[in-house]
Amino acid sequence: MSATDRDEADIEASRAPLMDHLIELRGRLLVCVIAFAVGFIACFYFAGPLYLFLVKPFAVAAAFHQAVGPHGHASPWDLILGTAGLAPVPHVDGQTVQLIYTAPLEILFTKMKLAGFGAIVLTFPVLAYQLYRFVAPGLYRNERGAFLPFLIAAPLLFLLGAALVYFVMLPFVMWFSLSQQIVGDGVAANLLPKVSDYLNLVTALLLAFGLCFQLPVVMTLLGLAGLISSKVMSAGRRYAIVGVVVVAAVVTPPDPISQLMLAVPLVLLYEISIWCVRVIEMRRKTSDDAEAAV
Repeated sequence: MSATDRDEADIEASRAPLMDHLIELRGRLLVCVIAFAVGFIACFYFAGPLYLFLVKPFAVAAAFHQAVGPHGHASPWDLILGTAGLAPVPHVDGQTVQLIYTAPLEILFTKMKLAGFGAIVLTFPVLAYQLYRFVAPGLYRNERGAFLPFLIAAPLLFLLGAALVYFVMLPFVMWFSLSQQIVGDGVAANLLPKVSDYLNLVTALLLAFGLCFQLPVVMTLLGLAGLISSKVMSAGRRYAIVGVVVVAAVVTPPDPISQLMLAVPLVLLYEISIWCVRVIEMRRKTSDDAEAAV
């Protein structure tokens, strides 16, 4: 029996009536809802420490800004290592960061939004596993083996993008924002962000970088489906770079440093995507040659 025949036999054996599929779907959705609820409660309970954790890059940027003065410049490595806790942060008397809220329930809604976002991140392995277990019976054996690495690569790439935001992007963005303050002649235009606005900025950057870092996963899936080839990707490299620059300009704050921080990794990820698609094509050619020889 050939490999194709064995795959067909596996799928035929996994066939079930529609009602059985609906019952299975209900069970897996219930597991996802319970996991999300548990994650939401846990994240809501620790919403205060989580928010302080997200504010740390702002606090580091503010400490260096106060230490060197409004017209000084902190080393990029000072901001990055200070946020990572690998370098000392200047001690400044009083509070270095002050956030405000202007609505009575703004803090509550901010904590709920933070808890929801954290619950999705925390329970993603459970959600992805339930999705895989539901669709796996309808996949060929080689497709199941190809699907699993993407379940691992997707969250890792998202975490890589999130780390870039937290340790590099946010300190520079907040430093840039603090440098725009106006003080003089009895007037002070100081940065006093709302707690909800700061969380919106953080979540927007995390989502933008995390999703953009899924480029190798998306391109590799397209290569597996035969919708794109490494030759086409290589020929369209210049257009891809222009597209990357446009995306970086849209999803990042309006300063060139932030745009470069997203554009450069995306260009590197595009090159990695070309290599991944090329490997898939080589494996497909080898498999086709082996079947033709038989």
